Amino acid sequence: MSFPTLAITLAARCASSRALHYIDGESSERTLPFSEIQPRALGLLHHFQAHGATAGSEMLLLLESNDQFIDAFWACMLGGIIAIPLAPGINDEHRRKFFRVSQQLKRPHLCTDSKTFSRLKEFAATNELLPELERLESHTVFLDRVDDISVPGKAHDADPDDIAFVQYSSGSTSEPKGVTLSHRNLLTNIEAIALGMKLTPQDIALSWMPLTHDMGLIGFHLTWLVMDIEHYLMPTALFVRRPALWLLKASEKHATLLCSPNFGYKHYLKTVVHNSLSQLDLKAVRLVFNGAEPISIELCREFLTTLEPTGLRASSMFTVYGLAEASLAVSFPPPEIAYRTITARRDAINFGKRIETCPDTDPNSLTLACLGHALLHCDLRIADDSGAALPELTVGRVLIRGDNVTRGYYQNPQASESAISHDGWLDTGDLGFIGADGLVIAGRRKEIIFVNGQNYYPQDLETLLDRHAGIELGKSAFGSARAHQTAADEVLAFVLHRGQLADFPPIALRARKCINEQTGIVIDHVIPVAKIPKTTSGKIQRFMLADAYQHGEYNAVLTQLRQLTYQGASEDIGERSKIETHLKEICDAYLTNQSVGLHDNIFEVGTSSLMLAQIYQRIEAIYPGKLEVTDFFDYPTIAELAVYLEKRLAED
Repeated sequence: MSFPTLAITLAARCASSRALHYIDGESSERTLPFSEIQPRALGLLHHFQAHGATAGSEMLLLLESNDQFIDAFWACMLGGIIAIPLAPGINDEHRRKFFRVSQQLKRPHLCTDSKTFSRLKEFAATNELLPELERLESHTVFLDRVDDISVPGKAHDADPDDIAFVQYSSGSTSEPKGVTLSHRNLLTNIEAIALGMKLTPQDIALSWMPLTHDMGLIGFHLTWLVMDIEHYLMPTALFVRRPALWLLKASEKHATLLCSPNFGYKHYLKTVVHNSLSQLDLKAVRLVFNGAEPISIELCREFLTTLEPTGLRASSMFTVYGLAEASLAVSFPPPEIAYRTITARRDAINFGKRIETCPDTDPNSLTLACLGHALLHCDLRIADDSGAALPELTVGRVLIRGDNVTRGYYQNPQASESAISHDGWLDTGDLGFIGADGLVIAGRRKEIIFVNGQNYYPQDLETLLDRHAGIELGKSAFGSARAHQTAADEVLAFVLHRGQLADFPPIALRARKCINEQTGIVIDHVIPVAKIPKTTSGKIQRFMLADAYQHGEYNAVLTQLRQLTYQGASEDIGERSKIETHLKEICDAYLTNQSVGLHDNIFEVGTSSLMLAQIYQRIEAIYPGKLEVTDFFDYPTIAELAVYLEKRLAED
């Protein structure tokens, strides 16, 4: 570790000739030499200290502009103040998170601007939170009211093991957990990142990731400043509005290092005009970091294929693994080598079991990204529930340990004790295995959907809808919930739908058919939602949808959907024969979440092998010896099966 603290690092960069550049638009850009960051931060530190902030104080950073955030963050580092970055966001969920976090703190200060504070006040007034905001107001520094930073504050000599900042997960629930990151944690990981990517002084980085996210702040600012690398920061909101500007600027600046999660690639590809690619020259791009959420191999391929005319090399896609608890990075593959994958049978990716590899032509195959091996100073283990290491290709808990790994969660000893073992191994919450090309992540343990003893991962099911049902990635989310007094979880599919509810049943049918055909899973409910909640980096917040279902928020819409579905299924009621009526009643008794019309394919509405067996047993009890289970495949509708059954009865 070259520098013991971030403050000492910044002091060393006062002699640098490198700069940080703020991109505010196609023709709007500002340059901040590294040498000017320290004096600006010291000037702002004076105002922090005038508001009572001292070494060890907590400072909430709620700022929209990158330049204000950088000034405030470094002011905290120089003053020994614990920075707590939070995304201002644009919706009430972000504001609720702000108050949840502030209520966990001891005596927090706030750094923001008048406009953001005014929005907070409006929200607080309607949610009985004004006393909490008033507690903060006297300790708030409004950056739009600071017009003089010529007087420096008093710098603090931090210890390497002091907390530098607290990273609250962008997907935090009603009990958000703040990851404490010390100067030692951060600088240890930054050294490993530089070595793992073979960083050179000639590299130039460009990012649109939010600075409130670990990849944005640590990966695409702190790493470059510590390593003395030129870099460009683009507001996330600008990328969302004008995604084409991302690669236009990368081409213009001859950037060698880029980054994006799935959301960014997808957003760019949806808006790219192919004839505009002739303007781009991306031959300089060495690495495109792909992380922050489960990696979609299909998106990797589409992005690289689409951008091939620009000179972007296939070897630039850099599939990595990390998390805030590791100070960012855990594993990297070898840089500038085409990304590696492994294909396995999806029904054999079970905890504690060895995976079964198969060709990607296998209809039951699942292709996953290989994420390389653990970085310097970070130990990685795939373990069973006791913490014992598992052999290669065996699915287990992903554990990490090292000087880059957090010592625990801020003001939350219970969460820290639950996540970190007595010998220092931190449970990431992910499941994965080690293959020839390193770590492979299967999914989040808490998000696994259990059906008939099998594990299913929501991102895999969402990919199947994208591939086979025309429901794009990011517009669906899978989860599970246990209904009151039931022994099994219900499988839930949430699908973005902003049209008329009457138009939704065919979409639900398509989703059921796809998942049933591809996996054998029966979806209990396909629920239309006006929004798929996501974090600032594009991760789907599946828990929010499952919680809303659990609390009955979709009861009304599900009732309306059942009425619409039954209405369609009952249109042929006057035409039913006696046998058709019997078969219809039997199907309705077991397929309780959907109604099957006389001419509906029983497999397309989602019928598991267990349900099929139950339906068959009931028919067998009424019409013994007349049908085989295999007859359902030949006669998959009630009408067809009734005609066949009548024929069999007539033969007696």
